[in-house]
Amino acid sequence: MAKKEKFYTVWKGKRPGIYTEWSDCKAAIEGFKGAQYKSFSTFEVAKKAYNGNYEDYKGKKKGASTLSQSEILKYGIPNYHSISVDAASSGNPGIMEYRGVDTKTGKLLFKQGPFAQGTNNIGEFLAIVHGLAYLKERNSDRVIYTDSRTAMSWVRKKACNTKLEESPKNKTLFDLVRRAIQWLKSNSYSTPIVKWETKVWGEIPADFGRK
Repeated sequence: MAKKEKFYTVWKGKRPGIYTEWSDCKAAIEGFKGAQYKSFSTFEVAKKAYNGNYEDYKGKKKGASTLSQSEILKYGIPNYHSISVDAASSGNPGIMEYRGVDTKTGKLLFKQGPFAQGTNNIGEFLAIVHGLAYLKERNSDRVIYTDSRTAMSWVRKKACNTKLEESPKNKTLFDLVRRAIQWLKSNSYSTPIVKWETKVWGEIPADFGRK
């Protein structure tokens, strides 16, 4: 199957513009505080977005429902005394990486990968466990946001229920999974793991922008 073409609009970054490769977009935003960017399926839409306002496009997904004011009020605003985690996989399985950021500022707190072969769910799981260890080490009372219910379930069960089979290509990743499971079984924590409400708040701050 041919790779689906994407266009990356960067409103605010080192080099604002429209890019056809994620690697070029990443170079234009990485390390830039408050970077604003999003991917689109056509150049025409990407160009229209670039000439418009980022606030009008962030967090929008094709087919997303329109929320009423009462629904928005029900969710409120995110707790910014928190960190946000996310993962990205180029293919399923494919090259995978994950990271954690400060929810309010977007500052990168930790990042792992890219791994040669992984899945998004494994990355989301590892990101949460990494976040738990990160906060416990610092005796922090911040919460963790994730947009993956699957990963939240795996953490609760202290198990990575992936269907991906271990191989020489992904052994390093599975070693990390085993370490994460062992950490969950050996440590207690009181950190709340909270679902990020994308449909209300837009993409999670740790998002890699590859939608």
